[in-house]
Amino acid sequence: LGGPDPLDYVSMYRNLGNPALNVPEHWHYVSFGLSDLYGDNRVHEFTGTDGPSGFGFELTFRLKRETGESAPPTWPAELMQGLARYVFQSENTFCSGDHVSWHNPLDNSESRIQHMLLTEDPQMQPVQTPFGVVTFLQIVGVCTEELHAAQQWNGQGILELLRTVPVAGGPWLITDMRRGETIFEIDPHLQQERVDKGIETDGSNLSGVSAKCAWDDLSRPPEDDEDSRSICIGTQPRRLSGKDTEQIRETLRRGLEINSKPVLPPINAQRQNGLNHDRAPSRKDSLESESSAAIIPHELIRTRQLESVHLKFNQESGALIPLCLRGRLLHGRHFTYKSITGDTAITFVSTGVEGAFATEEHPYAAHGPWLQILLTEEFVERMLEDLEDLNSPEEFKLPKEYSWPEKKLKVSILPDAVFDNPLH
Repeated sequence: LGGPDPLDYVSMYRNLGNPALNVPEHWHYVSFGLSDLYGDNRVHEFTGTDGPSGFGFELTFRLKRETGESAPPTWPAELMQGLARYVFQSENTFCSGDHVSWHNPLDNSESRIQHMLLTEDPQMQPVQTPFGVVTFLQIVGVCTEELHAAQQWNGQGILELLRTVPVAGGPWLITDMRRGETIFEIDPHLQQERVDKGIETDGSNLSGVSAKCAWDDLSRPPEDDEDSRSICIGTQPRRLSGKDTEQIRETLRRGLEINSKPVLPPINAQRQNGLNHDRAPSRKDSLESESSAAIIPHELIRTRQLESVHLKFNQESGALIPLCLRGRLLHGRHFTYKSITGDTAITFVSTGVEGAFATEEHPYAAHGPWLQILLTEEFVERMLEDLEDLNSPEEFKLPKEYSWPEKKLKVSILPDAVFDNPLH
């Protein structure tokens, strides 16, 4: 309606819960504006009554009501506005099972609840409106350890565990900002018996992240750099062409068809307000560039086999490498890092992924700024041993370097500043 906030309204209700189901009284928040409220193309394109209304969903949130609290706190409305702003700016939508790394207490207090999972609202079913269908996705506040478990395994699995622990959410997944313990501290068996077993059996369904990352072709002398991935024509950096982008999407899609859980890479082109949203299937497709028009004709971007490569990650991205290796490659899958500062992409593939242009004979291959690295199971096991300290980031001193000379592979974990200022 012309104001600075993306959502038109946030309704706040006092919900009495359901004592029979052990659901406590709580505040229930519902957003209005991610779906099409008007049908006149002012905010959302009207696409008919059968498809999604606007982005196809609204957000909800359930906050435990404190004793004596007579009015709902307003900070959840601000949180919803932040998430909605991200959706409008990036055009990435949310799905049940998604997780959002927020890296900040949701209410700006000292709370351990600093991240979010998303799931279907337990009371609100999808509705048919004159402007399309709307589903209701509930925000569930979680601790860092629970977010990491969702990344290592999957969001739905952790949501199921939260439902079984009354103080951590219970059947309606009510967020208690005063919760001081993770579900794994409340019930230590959950980590070993459910999460570790789930990772071993299912692997991770997180197939990609937006990241601070880069790669260098060490097999080329520096003066040959104008023919490498950082090609420039005039002052324009090379971008992934539309054809390249489609090839990446199709390759990743085909590679996933052999898995029991088809999930497209949850990758966003943007990170807003510290938000790193990792998404599941059927949204704006993964490696779509913000400007995927061809600056260089597709025919001039040939697939190149590389002899030696150097991978660079910031600490947060580097901490996900063991997940990539154990939860994805050892299960015959792939994992993609998409740079949030440019078109660079790094995809790790196992020998089981179809459609990859990296092969066992030529394990490092590049197509423009997209690098693929094929790792055998034997090498993955060795890397997991060598990268053991990535699991303990608190003991980390940057920069950190790992090298496998006989494989001609080097990995560096670098400070954020290196990626924020490429001139460093």
